[in-house]
Amino acid sequence: MTYETIKVDIADNIATITLNSPERLNAMAPAMADEIGDALDNLGDARCVLITGEGRAFCSGADLSGRADTGQSISGGQGAYRALTRSYNPLMMKLAKLPIPVITAVNGPAAGVGCSLGLASDFTIAGKSAYFLQAFVNIGLVPDGGASWMLARLVGKARATEMMLLGEKIGGEKAAEWGLVYKCVEDNALMDEAKALAKRLAGGPTVALGIMRQNLANALEQDYASALRGEAEGQRIAGDSGDAREGAIAFLQKRKAEFKGE
Repeated sequence: MTYETIKVDIADNIATITLNSPERLNAMAPAMADEIGDALDNLGDARCVLITGEGRAFCSGADLSGRADTGQSISGGQGAYRALTRSYNPLMMKLAKLPIPVITAVNGPAAGVGCSLGLASDFTIAGKSAYFLQAFVNIGLVPDGGASWMLARLVGKARATEMMLLGEKIGGEKAAEWGLVYKCVEDNALMDEAKALAKRLAGGPTVALGIMRQNLANALEQDYASALRGEAEGQRIAGDSGDAREGAIAFLQKRKAEFKGE
């Protein structure tokens, strides 16, 4: 499928989604969020998703101008509310509910909703030139894209408060030190690192990996007893999968399992 603001490539069970408005530092208009959402609905045989940005930025935030011919300007409170509830928030929920792992390879700025997108993965890999910015306070707005929920859980209230209320850049290396991201690597190694991890995850037990990411998300809101029940139910489902059978046989035969995502 051809899109106007993103590129999608599905190969070797990996779906690579590239934000493709480099002239605007991949600023995300509602149309871009909608296209990413559509791509997530049409992943085919993908067993891992990798999201990155074209050019020198991951995503510089929401596109405040939008497109006049589609009436998608999001300036003003009502416009922002409409864009969030119709485009950005549905995208973030789709990412959260995917049954396969998600990686983000953050090159350059990840600001505003782009920061939320960059951190809404199971593994965020940042290049050394990357930075994460909650820029909203600098223009009199409040964080969105799930940032208020996400940041406090990733780095704690004190650092989340620093990011949101001060609106200062957090560089890739500092983000890794904080535990905000999975790792920070040299810029020229970013995509190689991300693709190697994507290949590893795409070759894993897909049913089990999907259940793991849902259990982790649910556990943030559950008590201990509920988490135990969720694990038991997940184990029931994973235990009946073809990959679990293959894993058991491979263990007994003392060889590496060949998971098929079934």
